[in-house]
Amino acid sequence: MIGKRIRIERILNRKTGRCVIVPMDHGMSIGPVDGIIDMAETIDEVASGGANAVIEHKGMVGKGHRGYGNDIGLIIHLSASTSVGPDPDHKVLVTSVEKALKLGADAVSVHVNIGSEKEPEMLVQMGTIAETCDEWGMPLIAMMYPRGKKIENEHSVDVVKLAARAGAELGADIIKTNYTGDPQTFKEVVDGCPVPVVIAGGPMVETDKQLLEMVKNSVDVGGAGVAIGRNIFQAKSPSKTTRAIAEIVHNNMEVEDALKILNGTS
Repeated sequence: MIGKRIRIERILNRKTGRCVIVPMDHGMSIGPVDGIIDMAETIDEVASGGANAVIEHKGMVGKGHRGYGNDIGLIIHLSASTSVGPDPDHKVLVTSVEKALKLGADAVSVHVNIGSEKEPEMLVQMGTIAETCDEWGMPLIAMMYPRGKKIENEHSVDVVKLAARAGAELGADIIKTNYTGDPQTFKEVVDGCPVPVVIAGGPMVETDKQLLEMVKNSVDVGGAGVAIGRNIFQAKSPSKTTRAIAEIVHNNMEVEDALKILNGTS
């Protein structure tokens, strides 16, 4: 479908087939935290650093996206829950593909927690959204996370590759999921998923080197890049952190060289 192909090139670099996405939808679940209080400033920083796209909820689009500086892709997140709700892992739909189109989105994203008690409802939601995306030529990013009482380790290769494959089976164009912790097992995730897989950033890492090594290890075995939020927008310099990650993702830069960007020596 030509519409979907055109839009997805605003998310995935056409030369590398990879992307650097910065999710900024956290305010819905945890409130206004550092880095997304003034979203216009942070979006400008990550755009100047080379991010391909940001993820926002519908109400934040007019609060700082586009109209100045470097252009950047827009992904509207369709799912939501709050940290104080009865079941934070139960993501419900709060807007539509059609609304995202009216807002000028280049793609939409949905969140599914594989293994949660509400997994069936979220799978139904995603399946329906995928069909609507096909009708409108809208790319779909599926945030597929292993979460639930039966899952002992959310980064286990068996549950991560199941989550990734489930998203692809339902029609996602890009999968965002957990990194398994090492390149050998993450390669199993990539090999078992017929669409691009990007890694989530997770909680704040202890060191910049740890973050960059995770990015490098994932792309070296076929990963399609990253969808990292807090480790970028709460970094000392979101622009430099984005640039360092983008150099690894798109230009296969070594970690030590990427660290020089963060340290101001490159």
